[in-house]
Amino acid sequence: MPSSLPSSFTAVVQGSGRGIGLALVEALLTLPAVERVVATARDPGSGALPALSAEHGGRLQCLALDVTEPESIERAAERLRASGIRPHLVLNVAGLLHDGTAVRPEKRLEDLNAAALERVFAVNTLGPALMLRHFLPLMAGDGKAVFAALSARVGSIEDNRLGGWYAYRASKAALNQILRTASIEARRRFRNIVIAALHPGTTDTGLSAPFQSNVPPERLFTPAFVADRLLAVIDDLEAEDSGGFFAWDGQAIPF
Repeated sequence: MPSSLPSSFTAVVQGSGRGIGLALVEALLTLPAVERVVATARDPGSGALPALSAEHGGRLQCLALDVTEPESIERAAERLRASGIRPHLVLNVAGLLHDGTAVRPEKRLEDLNAAALERVFAVNTLGPALMLRHFLPLMAGDGKAVFAALSARVGSIEDNRLGGWYAYRASKAALNQILRTASIEARRRFRNIVIAALHPGTTDTGLSAPFQSNVPPERLFTPAFVADRLLAVIDDLEAEDSGGFFAWDGQAIPF
């Protein structure tokens, strides 16, 4: 797993400093088929990445990338290009729901704030769009390749029955549309690349921490479990799935 990708490939994980991103890096490093993992984070010199890098040597390469800074995304992509690295798997993981202070999920229209909206969209929509812009042309052209971004079920317009959370819902809905649109272009330009939005479920991370009280224990997942499930979903993706939106259990989610 993922056995449908080439027998030796490079994976890029954006937003790998903690949570699901870090768990994905750890899971990928256990797979013999993974030749190299490129882990990007705002500060790759802090947290768990330095120790992982020391443990795994050249198989783990850490790069600075702030998804809210276009120049940072472009620099990271250029470093891979200059190194001749052509990944078969690119995962966009970073997301913003709240920051504990200025950014909070809105309960009513009166809670909308322009600065908070801009921050949420910068992380959840604009950053992934620029990741597509700079990393899709870098991806390997042989065999199956996958560009996937973490979305959220609450970003489904059809499935929205509770309202609220304006910025988060809208930014994830916009992300889904960007991924769908890119998948249509990719059928002409990058025929081997599958592009998908993935819903990880409610994961025990800082993003969901303030909202876990009503989540049944069996529906609150560890980052390690989610990483394994997402890699399994990626493994099952086929060309006709490109542009789709899939949950951690492989079920398609309506847009």
